[in-house]
Amino acid sequence: MTQYASDFLVIGSGVAGLTAALGLAELGSVAVLAKCGLTDTATLWAQGGIAAVMADTDSFAAHIQDTLVAGAGLCHADVVSHVVQHGPQAIRSLVSQGVAFTREHAEGLAEEGDTYHLTREGGHSQRRVLHAADATGRAIEISLASRARSHPNIRIFEQHLAVDLITGTKLGLPDAACLGAYAFDKQRQQVRTFAAKVTILATGGAGKVYLYTSNPDVATGDGISMAYRAGCRISNMEFIQFHPTCLYHPQAKSFLITEAVRGEGGRLKLINGEPFMQRYDPRAELAPRDIVARAIDAEMKRRGDDHVLLDISHKPAEFIKTHFPNIYQRCLQLGLDMTKGPIPVVPAAHYTCGGVMVDLQGRTDLPRLYAIGEVTHTGLHGANRLASNSLLECVVYAESLCADIGAQWDHLSRLPLPALPAWDESRVTDSDEEVVVSHNWDELRRFMWDYVGIVRSNKRLARAKRRVDLLKAEIDEYYSHFRLSNDLIELRNLVLVADLIIQSAQARHESRGLHFSLDYAPNALPPLDTVMQKDWPAPRLVGIDAAAAPATAASAAAPG
Repeated sequence: MTQYASDFLVIGSGVAGLTAALGLAELGSVAVLAKCGLTDTATLWAQGGIAAVMADTDSFAAHIQDTLVAGAGLCHADVVSHVVQHGPQAIRSLVSQGVAFTREHAEGLAEEGDTYHLTREGGHSQRRVLHAADATGRAIEISLASRARSHPNIRIFEQHLAVDLITGTKLGLPDAACLGAYAFDKQRQQVRTFAAKVTILATGGAGKVYLYTSNPDVATGDGISMAYRAGCRISNMEFIQFHPTCLYHPQAKSFLITEAVRGEGGRLKLINGEPFMQRYDPRAELAPRDIVARAIDAEMKRRGDDHVLLDISHKPAEFIKTHFPNIYQRCLQLGLDMTKGPIPVVPAAHYTCGGVMVDLQGRTDLPRLYAIGEVTHTGLHGANRLASNSLLECVVYAESLCADIGAQWDHLSRLPLPALPAWDESRVTDSDEEVVVSHNWDELRRFMWDYVGIVRSNKRLARAKRRVDLLKAEIDEYYSHFRLSNDLIELRNLVLVADLIIQSAQARHESRGLHFSLDYAPNALPPLDTVMQKDWPAPRLVGIDAAAAPATAASAAAPG
């Protein structure tokens, strides 16, 4: 069957997508598209945890302020307040879905009735990060996936890579609403049509646009690219978070060393054993990720080293094994014993803070198209994401989306689904030059790492822009002549995302948060006592056709 219709189409199967799918399944039929296996998501890789105010010594005000400070003046205060205040409810929702967070106990064992064990990560003033040992994302993903597989109203389509959204505008209809999507069935090597009354983008970020990343292979910016091509506004793409500590080992592809290792006392050191973070920030290892990543990058470049060291071996061995069992075992497999000495680490692209613009309910510019999770720009993260706020954002926004759709469902459920055209392959042929795709993929990720990485400059960005323009033209020409493949679809999306990142970076004439330019001094932050009262600027947009976008897009190119 090449066509499938449902009430809801959820594109993506991480914590955001599955939370939304389970909520919407109480209203009607749900189709979930997973580009690989159902649990092959960035959520599965998340180690550290989910931030929420759960301790008597903590407060919403403290969590809000920590988030605003990390965001370097570009957070939206109403969004931060909304997400933080819904944190405890998000935790209760996950627990009700079977997620078993680590609890506090003298022997490190979880007992019913124990309080949750809370850890602390960079940028947080309090211990507020709930976790499931050091594999929080896996615990959440497996629990939600199990529930989704067994729900009678949810149908799962694995190995289905979304190609493009279907809109009324594209079909020549007066209503511009999103009507579904085309998806490439990788097993059958054909494009299928998915019609839906409401479509939800939960496709995650775009870490694979860089040569070194902590992200899984699925993080290719698919949702951002599809939304942009459909006419949605995209914002703040210059803010790419680089995680300071990925394991540096030839056999460890993208293996993340959680922020919690530093939160529990891990020290960063040079290869000669000398600590260095105190030279960059008074918070040392507990500084926000952008500061720590730049410090590591600066020391590596200054000394010519290819990594630094992370050392928590001064802690008791049993403490390390109990708190970080998965990291300990993985390192041990590679011949590294973190209870006896330091482990080598490097920064890597980790999180996309910008994305598809949405409101507090996850609504995009297109009617009947929602977006949640890392694919979005909500205003929560500003210029830099506070550690462990991402899983929180996913759950809170998924629940807000479900509530918003539920309030409209009496009307939405009556909407007819128009007949959608099948994918047209009548004018394309099989490729005889697959090397073009693989070569362009490598070139793109290398120049993004070299020119649009942790430290940027106007000259580097100009070089990157020239190269991405050439690649875009070449890939567009290739796309129009040859049949689709998984690599071609992902490369097309990555090149567009790269262009949006470069345009955004060129438009920001300052160093702020995750965007650090050698041509501009770091922007001074407001005093902490005014952070929560200041007027937050509207998001800055890039690449928008002002005639087709809402009126606010007219000043999209304005820097700062």
